[in-house]
Amino acid sequence: MVCMQRGLLKRLKSGWGGKNIENWLKLSLSTQIRAEGKALIESFKSPEYLFNASPREVRQRGFKAKIAEELQRVKKYDVSKELSLIKKDKIRIITLLDKDYPASLKSITSAPLVLYVQGEVLAQDCLAIAVVGSRLSSFYGIKTAERLSEELSYRGFTIVSGMARGIDTAAHKGALKSGGRTIAVLGCGLDIVYPRENKKLKEEIIRQGAVVSEFPLGTPPERFNFPIRNRIISGLSLGTVVVEAAKHSGALITANYALEQQREVFAVPGHIDSPTSQGTHQILKEGAKLVEDTDDILEELQPVIKSHLRKLKKKFSSLPPRLSSEEERIYNLLSESRPKCVDELSKEGAFPPGQVLTILSMLELKKIVKRLPGQRFVKN
Repeated sequence: MVCMQRGLLKRLKSGWGGKNIENWLKLSLSTQIRAEGKALIESFKSPEYLFNASPREVRQRGFKAKIAEELQRVKKYDVSKELSLIKKDKIRIITLLDKDYPASLKSITSAPLVLYVQGEVLAQDCLAIAVVGSRLSSFYGIKTAERLSEELSYRGFTIVSGMARGIDTAAHKGALKSGGRTIAVLGCGLDIVYPRENKKLKEEIIRQGAVVSEFPLGTPPERFNFPIRNRIISGLSLGTVVVEAAKHSGALITANYALEQQREVFAVPGHIDSPTSQGTHQILKEGAKLVEDTDDILEELQPVIKSHLRKLKKKFSSLPPRLSSEEERIYNLLSESRPKCVDELSKEGAFPPGQVLTILSMLELKKIVKRLPGQRFVKN
């Protein structure tokens, strides 16, 4: 058992697919380096070349002396504790140079060096829309955010938000309700649940999408983390929908990032006497697209959507079908090579055998599961 654990830790250090996770983590642990991370990697091509460069060479490539000095300090970091926590919490690290790194996020100037991920970030998540707003939201705002997210999710979009109280929580719940995908971007380490009442929601998002963060494990939810985090929410998305926002709401920071990233910005109008309408009405005056229903969003995004669908079709013969949380759980228990029977899946998935058989029949209809003789099943 000890040998197996050592082997896994060694793979974590050397990385998946040959990349050196240890060096990526060293870079990402420094706030100074994180701010210049993408530019440094574009210039030096890898953390290894960057760490081997002299301070003089770093300065010659246009970076400040303090960055060159910070690199000398950072490369001596011991990240063994971080690697152990990553293994313990079953977290995946996606680096800026990985093929699985979201293309829409990679295109922004300040793309994070690494993403800590629980759950799965999939290729079809390129069709994503951010839904954000006030923590101190009204009944109208909550219901609007949930309805828009549910309808957008039903139409095949991944909903991106920040898992905060209020509008963010409603957005995630709307996506989950439709059986669609949702991604939560945190302003703290993935090992911290914030707000605490969203523990169950976080677990549901991991099962039906992903929870991601650029912050190292153990990073507390400090106020200054959230504006930085917001660029990732907009960066993962084709457009950002602001449902309710006060005059100085963090949701407006996300909208500003979206504009900087040349993404679309949408806003839902509210009551003229409500403080949580001041921010949304302001960005509507400045040119945000007014949203009354999902058609307003789809109409504006149609050219971009077509472009992304063409790219997806090159990777998949057809888009993967949408799965409910129950279907996804049973599907993930199957493999392509080892057939499983209904009783085995019932035991592993904690569903009654009759329900498992119904789910398998639905997966057969979606052509992603194959039935073999003897009521055994494999992935198709």
